[in-house]
Amino acid sequence: MASMNRRRWLGLTALAGGAVAFALRPAETGAPHGAFFTRLGKALREAGLSQPTLVIDRERLHANAKQVRANLDRGLALRLVNKSLPSLPLLDEVARLTGTQRQMVFNLPYLRLLAEQRPDSDVLLGKPFPVAAAAQLLAQPPRSSFDASKQVQWLVDSPTRLAQYRDLARGQRLPLRINLEIDVGLHRGGVPDEATLQQVIALLHEEPLLRCSGLMGYDAHTEKIPDIGDTRAAARAHVLQTYGARLKALQASGLMPVDGQLTLNTGGSPTYRLHRAGGPANEVAVGSAFVKPTDFDTPLLADLQSAAWIATPVLKVQHFMAPNGVEPLGQAAQWWDRNQRTAHFIHGGHWLAHPESPAGLQASGLIGQSSNQQLFLGSGRQGLQPDDLVFFRPTQSEAVLQQFGDIAVVEGDRVVAMWPVFPARG
Repeated sequence: MASMNRRRWLGLTALAGGAVAFALRPAETGAPHGAFFTRLGKALREAGLSQPTLVIDRERLHANAKQVRANLDRGLALRLVNKSLPSLPLLDEVARLTGTQRQMVFNLPYLRLLAEQRPDSDVLLGKPFPVAAAAQLLAQPPRSSFDASKQVQWLVDSPTRLAQYRDLARGQRLPLRINLEIDVGLHRGGVPDEATLQQVIALLHEEPLLRCSGLMGYDAHTEKIPDIGDTRAAARAHVLQTYGARLKALQASGLMPVDGQLTLNTGGSPTYRLHRAGGPANEVAVGSAFVKPTDFDTPLLADLQSAAWIATPVLKVQHFMAPNGVEPLGQAAQWWDRNQRTAHFIHGGHWLAHPESPAGLQASGLIGQSSNQQLFLGSGRQGLQPDDLVFFRPTQSEAVLQQFGDIAVVEGDRVVAMWPVFPARG
Protein backbone atom coordinates (compact mmCIF):
# COMPACT_ATOMS: atom_id res chain seq x y z
CA MET A 1 0.00 0.00 0.00
CA ALA A 2 2.81 2.36 0.92
CA SER A 3 4.55 1.49 -2.35
CA MET A 4 1.40 2.32 -4.34
CA ASN A 5 0.99 5.65 -2.55
CA ARG A 6 4.60 6.47 -3.28
CA ARG A 7 4.18 5.67 -6.99
CA ARG A 8 1.03 7.77 -7.08
CA TRP A 9 2.84 10.64 -5.36
CA LEU A 10 5.72 10.41 -7.84
CA GLY A 11 3.29 10.33 -10.73
CA LEU A 12 1.38 13.35 -9.49
CA THR A 13 4.68 15.18 -8.92
CA ALA A 14 5.81 14.43 -12.47
CA LEU A 15 2.48 15.61 -13.88
CA ALA A 16 2.64 18.78 -11.82
CA GLY A 17 6.21 19.40 -12.92
CA GLY A 18 5.26 18.88 -16.54
CA ALA A 19 2.32 21.25 -16.20
CA VAL A 20 4.56 23.91 -14.65
CA ALA A 21 7.16 23.46 -17.41
CA PHE A 22 4.45 23.68 -20.07
CA ALA A 23 3.10 26.85 -18.49
CA LEU A 24 6.60 28.40 -18.51
CA ARG A 25 7.09 27.87 -22.25
CA PRO A 26 7.71 31.12 -24.13
CA ALA A 27 4.56 32.56 -25.65
CA GLU A 28 4.22 32.34 -29.40
CA THR A 29 5.02 35.76 -30.84
CA GLY A 30 5.49 37.46 -34.18
CA ALA A 31 3.47 39.52 -36.61
CA PRO A 32 3.74 40.81 -40.19
CA HIS A 33 5.22 44.22 -40.97
CA GLY A 34 3.27 47.19 -39.66
CA ALA A 35 2.28 50.13 -41.85
CA PHE A 36 5.64 51.95 -41.56
CA PHE A 37 7.82 49.06 -42.73
CA THR A 38 5.25 48.00 -45.31
CA ARG A 39 5.65 51.48 -46.81
CA LEU A 40 9.44 51.27 -46.76
CA GLY A 41 9.37 47.83 -48.35
CA LYS A 42 7.03 49.01 -51.13
CA ALA A 43 9.34 51.93 -51.90
CA LEU A 44 12.41 49.69 -52.10
CA ARG A 45 10.70 47.07 -54.30
CA GLU A 46 9.43 49.70 -56.71
CA ALA A 47 12.96 51.12 -56.94
CA GLY A 48 14.20 47.68 -57.93
CA LEU A 49 16.53 47.26 -54.95
CA SER A 50 17.19 43.56 -54.35
CA GLN A 51 20.43 43.58 -52.33
CA PRO A 52 21.07 44.40 -48.67
CA THR A 53 20.54 48.16 -48.57
CA LEU A 54 20.95 50.89 -45.99
CA VAL A 55 17.73 52.92 -45.85
CA ILE A 56 17.09 56.36 -44.35
CA ASP A 57 13.61 57.71 -43.82
CA ARG A 58 13.89 61.36 -44.78
CA GLU A 59 10.91 62.56 -42.76
CA ARG A 60 12.34 61.08 -39.56
CA LEU A 61 15.80 62.47 -40.34
CA HIS A 62 14.28 65.94 -40.73
CA ALA A 63 12.29 65.57 -37.51
CA ASN A 64 15.44 64.57 -35.61
CA ALA A 65 17.44 67.49 -37.01
CA LYS A 66 14.69 69.89 -36.00
CA GLN A 67 14.52 68.39 -32.52
CA VAL A 68 18.28 68.49 -31.94
CA ARG A 69 18.35 72.11 -33.02
CA ALA A 70 15.46 72.91 -30.69
CA ASN A 71 17.19 71.15 -27.78
CA LEU A 72 20.33 73.29 -28.03
CA ASP A 73 20.60 76.35 -25.85
CA ARG A 74 20.81 79.61 -27.75
CA GLY A 75 24.50 80.45 -27.77
CA LEU A 76 25.69 76.83 -28.12
CA ALA A 77 27.01 76.04 -31.60
CA LEU A 78 26.61 72.65 -33.25
CA ARG A 79 29.38 70.62 -34.87
CA LEU A 80 28.49 67.56 -36.98
CA VAL A 81 30.42 64.34 -36.31
CA ASN A 82 31.61 63.44 -39.78
CA LYS A 83 32.33 59.72 -39.17
CA SER A 84 28.83 59.09 -37.79
CA LEU A 85 27.12 60.55 -40.88
CA PRO A 86 29.58 59.25 -43.51
CA SER A 87 27.99 60.60 -46.68
CA LEU A 88 28.39 64.07 -48.16
CA PRO A 89 24.70 64.39 -49.16
CA LEU A 90 23.65 63.21 -45.70
CA LEU A 91 25.97 65.72 -44.05
CA ASP A 92 24.73 68.43 -46.44
CA GLU A 93 21.13 67.69 -45.53
CA VAL A 94 21.74 67.80 -41.79
CA ALA A 95 23.97 70.88 -42.10
CA ARG A 96 21.25 72.71 -44.02
CA LEU A 97 18.57 71.73 -41.51
CA THR A 98 20.64 72.72 -38.49
CA GLY A 99 22.42 75.74 -39.96
CA THR A 100 26.05 74.74 -39.39
CA GLN A 101 29.21 74.37 -41.47
CA ARG A 102 31.20 72.98 -38.56
CA GLN A 103 32.37 69.38 -38.79
CA MET A 104 34.46 67.08 -36.64
CA VAL A 105 36.73 64.84 -38.72
CA PHE A 106 38.59 61.71 -37.61
CA ASN A 107 40.95 60.66 -40.43
CA LEU A 108 42.99 62.12 -43.24
CA PRO A 109 41.01 60.72 -46.21
CA TYR A 110 37.76 62.21 -44.90
CA LEU A 111 39.50 65.51 -44.18
CA ARG A 112 40.85 65.66 -47.72
CA LEU A 113 37.47 64.69 -49.19
CA LEU A 114 35.70 67.37 -47.19
CA ALA A 115 38.33 69.99 -48.02
CA GLU A 116 38.04 69.32 -51.76
CA GLN A 117 34.28 68.83 -52.01
CA ARG A 118 33.04 71.23 -49.31
CA PRO A 119 35.74 73.93 -49.11
CA ASP A 120 33.68 76.21 -46.84
CA SER A 121 33.80 73.70 -43.97
CA ASP A 122 35.09 74.62 -40.53
CA VAL A 123 37.00 71.55 -39.29
CA LEU A 124 37.97 70.40 -35.82
CA LEU A 125 39.75 67.08 -35.54
CA GLY A 126 38.03 64.54 -33.31
CA LYS A 127 41.26 62.74 -32.40
CA PRO A 128 44.94 63.65 -32.63
CA PHE A 129 46.48 62.83 -36.03
CA PRO A 130 50.02 61.51 -36.29
CA VAL A 131 52.03 64.51 -37.45
CA ALA A 132 52.84 62.62 -40.68
CA ALA A 133 49.16 62.77 -41.65
CA ALA A 134 49.07 66.52 -41.14
CA ALA A 135 52.29 66.84 -43.16
CA GLN A 136 50.70 64.97 -46.08
CA LEU A 137 47.77 67.37 -46.26
CA LEU A 138 50.02 70.43 -46.08
CA ALA A 139 52.48 69.04 -48.65
CA GLN A 140 49.63 68.26 -51.08
CA PRO A 141 46.99 70.95 -50.48
CA PRO A 142 43.39 70.23 -51.52
CA ARG A 143 42.43 71.17 -55.06
CA SER A 144 40.00 73.82 -53.85
CA SER A 145 39.85 77.12 -52.02
CA PHE A 146 40.12 75.31 -48.67
CA ASP A 147 42.90 76.78 -46.51
CA ALA A 148 44.09 74.26 -43.93
CA SER A 149 46.01 76.92 -42.00
CA LYS A 150 42.75 78.77 -41.33
CA GLN A 151 40.04 76.11 -41.51
CA VAL A 152 41.53 73.14 -39.62
CA GLN A 153 42.05 72.95 -35.88
CA TRP A 154 44.65 70.25 -35.26
CA LEU A 155 43.96 68.36 -32.04
CA VAL A 156 46.94 68.02 -29.72
CA ASP A 157 46.95 65.91 -26.56
CA SER A 158 50.47 66.22 -25.11
CA PRO A 159 53.61 68.38 -25.05
CA THR A 160 55.38 65.76 -27.17
CA ARG A 161 52.81 65.92 -29.95
CA LEU A 162 52.75 69.71 -29.79
CA ALA A 163 56.53 69.77 -30.31
CA GLN A 164 56.04 67.63 -33.43
CA TYR A 165 53.47 70.07 -34.80
CA ARG A 166 55.79 72.96 -33.97
CA ASP A 167 58.50 71.37 -36.08
CA LEU A 168 55.98 70.79 -38.88
CA ALA A 169 54.86 74.43 -38.81
CA ARG A 170 58.46 75.59 -38.97
CA GLY A 171 59.32 73.22 -41.80
CA GLN A 172 56.27 74.24 -43.85
CA ARG A 173 56.49 77.90 -42.77
CA LEU A 174 52.76 77.80 -42.16
CA PRO A 175 50.71 78.82 -39.13
CA LEU A 176 48.72 75.99 -37.55
CA ARG A 177 45.64 76.29 -35.36
CA ILE A 178 46.00 74.05 -32.31
CA ASN A 179 43.05 72.83 -30.27
CA LEU A 180 44.00 71.13 -26.99
CA GLU A 181 42.37 67.83 -26.05
CA ILE A 182 41.78 67.75 -22.30
CA ASP A 183 40.90 64.74 -20.16
CA VAL A 184 37.60 65.49 -18.41
CA GLY A 185 37.19 62.01 -16.91
CA LEU A 186 37.08 59.50 -19.76
CA HIS A 187 40.84 58.84 -19.34
CA ARG A 188 41.30 57.96 -23.01
CA GLY A 189 44.05 60.51 -23.40
CA GLY A 190 44.32 64.25 -23.58
CA VAL A 191 46.09 66.74 -21.32
CA PRO A 192 45.60 65.07 -17.90
CA ASP A 193 46.23 67.91 -15.44
CA GLU A 194 47.06 71.58 -15.09
CA ALA A 195 50.80 70.97 -14.80
CA THR A 196 50.84 69.35 -18.24
CA LEU A 197 48.61 72.11 -19.57
CA GLN A 198 51.14 74.68 -18.43
CA GLN A 199 53.86 72.84 -20.36
CA VAL A 200 51.71 72.99 -23.47
CA ILE A 201 50.95 76.68 -22.90
CA ALA A 202 54.66 77.41 -22.59
CA LEU A 203 55.37 75.72 -25.93
CA LEU A 204 52.58 77.69 -27.58
CA HIS A 205 53.98 80.95 -26.22
CA GLU A 206 57.40 80.09 -27.65
CA GLU A 207 56.25 79.44 -31.23
CA PRO A 208 54.36 82.20 -33.09
CA LEU A 209 53.39 79.80 -35.90
CA LEU A 210 51.25 77.78 -33.44
CA ARG A 211 47.94 79.50 -32.73
CA CYS A 212 45.86 78.22 -29.83
CA SER A 213 42.26 77.84 -31.02
CA GLY A 214 40.55 76.27 -28.00
CA LEU A 215 39.82 73.10 -26.04
CA MET A 216 38.05 69.79 -26.65
CA GLY A 217 36.87 67.56 -23.81
CA TYR A 218 34.89 64.40 -24.65
CA ASP A 219 32.48 63.25 -21.94
CA ALA A 220 30.66 60.13 -23.26
CA HIS A 221 31.64 58.15 -20.16
CA THR A 222 29.13 60.01 -17.99
CA GLU A 223 26.19 58.19 -19.62
CA LYS A 224 27.91 54.81 -20.02
CA ILE A 225 29.20 54.11 -16.53
CA PRO A 226 26.87 52.17 -14.19
CA ASP A 227 24.43 54.54 -12.52
CA ILE A 228 25.00 53.41 -8.93
CA GLY A 229 24.04 55.97 -6.35
CA ASP A 230 25.12 59.33 -7.70
CA THR A 231 27.99 58.10 -9.92
CA ARG A 232 26.65 59.67 -13.12
CA ALA A 233 25.75 62.94 -11.46
CA ALA A 234 29.23 63.08 -9.93
CA ALA A 235 30.87 62.31 -13.29
CA ARG A 236 28.83 65.05 -14.99
CA ALA A 237 29.82 67.57 -12.32
CA HIS A 238 33.48 66.54 -12.66
CA VAL A 239 33.35 67.21 -16.41
CA LEU A 240 32.11 70.77 -15.92
CA GLN A 241 34.50 71.45 -13.04
CA THR A 242 37.54 70.13 -14.90
CA TYR A 243 36.67 71.85 -18.17
CA GLY A 244 36.10 75.14 -16.34
CA ALA A 245 39.44 74.90 -14.53
CA ARG A 246 41.38 74.19 -17.73
CA LEU A 247 39.63 77.06 -19.50
CA LYS A 248 40.50 79.49 -16.71
CA ALA A 249 44.14 78.43 -16.91
CA LEU A 250 44.14 78.93 -20.68
CA GLN A 251 42.49 82.36 -20.42
CA ALA A 252 44.94 83.43 -17.73
CA SER A 253 47.87 82.51 -19.99
CA GLY A 254 47.19 85.37 -22.37
CA LEU A 255 47.04 83.09 -25.42
CA MET A 256 44.46 84.43 -27.86
CA PRO A 257 43.20 82.86 -31.09
CA VAL A 258 43.70 84.75 -34.33
CA ASP A 259 39.99 85.36 -34.77
CA GLY A 260 39.46 86.25 -31.11
CA GLN A 261 37.06 83.35 -30.45
CA LEU A 262 38.05 80.12 -28.75
CA THR A 263 36.43 76.90 -29.94
CA LEU A 264 35.40 75.13 -26.74
CA ASN A 265 34.03 71.77 -27.82
CA THR A 266 32.44 69.04 -25.75
CA GLY A 267 29.59 66.56 -25.76
CA GLY A 268 28.49 64.01 -28.28
CA SER A 269 25.18 62.43 -29.18
CA PRO A 270 24.74 60.78 -25.75
CA THR A 271 25.55 63.95 -23.77
CA TYR A 272 24.81 67.03 -25.87
CA ARG A 273 21.62 67.83 -23.92
CA LEU A 274 23.58 68.13 -20.66
CA HIS A 275 25.36 71.28 -21.78
CA ARG A 276 24.14 74.85 -21.52
CA ALA A 277 25.32 78.11 -22.98
CA GLY A 278 26.36 79.30 -19.50
CA GLY A 279 28.83 76.43 -19.09
CA PRO A 280 32.50 76.39 -20.06
CA ALA A 281 31.92 75.00 -23.58
CA ASN A 282 30.48 76.99 -26.47
CA GLU A 283 29.78 74.14 -28.90
CA VAL A 284 28.71 70.49 -28.85
CA ALA A 285 29.33 67.70 -31.34
CA VAL A 286 26.43 65.51 -32.53
CA GLY A 287 26.31 62.78 -35.18
CA SER A 288 24.61 59.45 -34.55
CA ALA A 289 21.63 61.04 -32.82
CA PHE A 290 20.30 62.24 -36.18
CA VAL A 291 19.66 58.64 -37.29
CA LYS A 292 19.50 57.10 -33.78
CA PRO A 293 20.89 53.55 -33.85
CA THR A 294 20.07 51.23 -30.95
CA ASP A 295 23.13 52.18 -28.88
CA PHE A 296 21.52 55.61 -28.52
CA ASP A 297 18.26 54.45 -26.99
CA THR A 298 18.81 56.47 -23.82
CA PRO A 299 16.58 58.74 -21.74
CA LEU A 300 18.42 61.86 -22.96
CA LEU A 301 17.60 60.93 -26.59
CA ALA A 302 14.04 59.73 -26.03
CA ASP A 303 12.62 62.58 -28.13
CA LEU A 304 14.42 61.33 -31.28
CA GLN A 305 13.32 58.59 -33.68
CA SER A 306 15.21 55.77 -35.35
CA ALA A 307 15.72 56.85 -38.96
CA ALA A 308 18.12 54.28 -40.48
CA TRP A 309 17.71 50.56 -41.19
CA ILE A 310 19.27 47.74 -43.14
CA ALA A 311 16.77 46.13 -45.52
CA THR A 312 17.57 42.70 -46.93
CA PRO A 313 15.62 40.05 -48.87
CA VAL A 314 14.61 36.69 -47.48
CA LEU A 315 16.12 33.92 -49.63
CA LYS A 316 14.53 30.81 -48.12
CA VAL A 317 11.65 30.01 -45.75
CA GLN A 318 11.23 26.46 -44.41
CA HIS A 319 10.54 24.39 -41.32
CA PHE A 320 13.64 24.60 -39.14
CA MET A 321 15.77 21.48 -39.21
CA ALA A 322 18.80 21.51 -36.94
CA PRO A 323 22.11 20.46 -38.57
CA ASN A 324 23.19 16.85 -38.40
CA GLY A 325 24.57 15.99 -34.99
CA VAL A 326 22.33 18.30 -32.98
CA GLU A 327 18.89 17.21 -34.23
CA PRO A 328 17.66 16.25 -30.74
CA LEU A 329 18.61 19.69 -29.43
CA GLY A 330 16.76 21.31 -32.30
CA GLN A 331 13.63 19.24 -31.71
CA ALA A 332 13.70 20.00 -27.99
CA ALA A 333 14.16 23.71 -28.68
CA GLN A 334 11.21 23.73 -31.08
CA TRP A 335 9.01 21.90 -28.58
CA TRP A 336 9.97 24.32 -25.85
CA ASP A 337 9.82 27.50 -27.94
CA ARG A 338 7.33 27.66 -30.79
CA ASN A 339 9.19 30.74 -32.02
CA GLN A 340 11.96 28.47 -33.31
CA ARG A 341 9.87 26.47 -35.75
CA THR A 342 10.24 28.49 -38.97
CA ALA A 343 13.63 29.18 -40.55
CA HIS A 344 14.29 32.34 -42.58
CA PHE A 345 17.62 32.56 -44.40
CA ILE A 346 18.39 36.14 -45.38
CA HIS A 347 20.67 37.73 -47.97
CA GLY A 348 23.81 38.56 -45.94
CA GLY A 349 23.90 39.02 -42.20
CA HIS A 350 26.22 39.21 -39.18
CA TRP A 351 25.88 43.00 -39.08
CA LEU A 352 26.08 45.33 -36.10
CA ALA A 353 22.30 45.38 -36.09
CA HIS A 354 19.22 43.77 -34.55
CA PRO A 355 16.13 42.50 -36.38
CA GLU A 356 13.42 45.16 -36.19
CA SER A 357 10.59 44.11 -38.50
CA PRO A 358 8.70 41.88 -38.84
CA ALA A 359 8.51 41.29 -35.09
CA GLY A 360 9.55 38.07 -33.41
CA LEU A 361 12.66 37.03 -35.35
CA GLN A 362 15.68 35.67 -33.47
CA ALA A 363 19.09 34.35 -34.43
CA SER A 364 19.72 30.62 -34.02
CA GLY A 365 21.96 29.53 -31.18
CA LEU A 366 22.60 26.18 -32.87
CA ILE A 367 23.97 27.54 -36.14
CA GLY A 368 25.38 30.95 -35.20
CA GLN A 369 26.24 33.98 -37.29
CA SER A 370 26.79 34.09 -41.05
CA SER A 371 27.76 36.97 -43.32
CA ASN A 372 26.39 35.05 -46.31
CA GLN A 373 22.95 33.60 -45.41
CA GLN A 374 22.19 34.19 -41.77
CA LEU A 375 19.39 32.17 -40.21
CA PHE A 376 16.62 33.85 -38.23
CA LEU A 377 13.96 31.78 -36.53
CA GLY A 378 10.35 32.72 -35.97
CA SER A 379 6.93 31.30 -35.22
CA GLY A 380 5.71 31.69 -38.80
CA ARG A 381 3.31 34.44 -37.80
CA GLN A 382 5.58 36.89 -39.64
CA GLY A 383 4.16 35.56 -42.90
CA LEU A 384 7.44 36.00 -44.77
CA GLN A 385 8.02 34.50 -48.20
CA PRO A 386 11.17 34.41 -50.35
CA ASP A 387 12.02 37.89 -51.71
CA ASP A 388 10.16 39.65 -48.89
CA LEU A 389 12.24 42.14 -46.92
CA VAL A 390 13.47 42.01 -43.34
CA PHE A 391 14.53 45.26 -41.65
CA PHE A 392 17.37 45.51 -39.14
CA ARG A 393 18.17 48.47 -36.94
CA PRO A 394 21.90 49.24 -36.69
CA THR A 395 23.54 49.42 -33.29
CA GLN A 396 25.72 52.32 -34.48
CA SER A 397 25.93 54.55 -37.53
CA GLU A 398 29.67 54.90 -38.07
CA ALA A 399 31.05 52.12 -40.30
CA VAL A 400 27.62 50.43 -40.60
CA LEU A 401 26.22 53.10 -42.93
CA GLN A 402 29.13 52.45 -45.30
CA GLN A 403 28.73 48.68 -45.73
CA PHE A 404 25.98 48.65 -48.35
CA GLY A 405 26.92 51.10 -51.07
CA ASP A 406 24.64 54.06 -51.76
CA ILE A 407 22.03 54.88 -49.11
CA ALA A 408 18.41 54.62 -50.27
CA VAL A 409 16.55 57.74 -49.11
CA VAL A 410 12.81 57.14 -48.75
CA GLU A 411 10.30 59.96 -48.59
CA GLY A 412 6.67 58.95 -48.37
CA ASP A 413 6.40 55.74 -50.36
CA ARG A 414 9.20 56.45 -52.87
CA VAL A 415 12.98 56.21 -53.00
CA VAL A 416 13.81 59.82 -53.83
CA ALA A 417 17.62 59.67 -53.79
CA MET A 418 20.61 57.36 -53.57
CA TRP A 419 23.31 58.98 -51.47
CA PRO A 420 26.91 57.81 -51.97
CA VAL A 421 28.92 57.05 -48.84
CA PHE A 422 32.50 57.67 -47.81
CA PRO A 423 34.97 54.87 -48.51
CA ALA A 424 35.40 52.70 -45.42
CA ARG A 425 38.22 53.98 -43.21
CA GLY A 426 39.21 53.71 -39.56
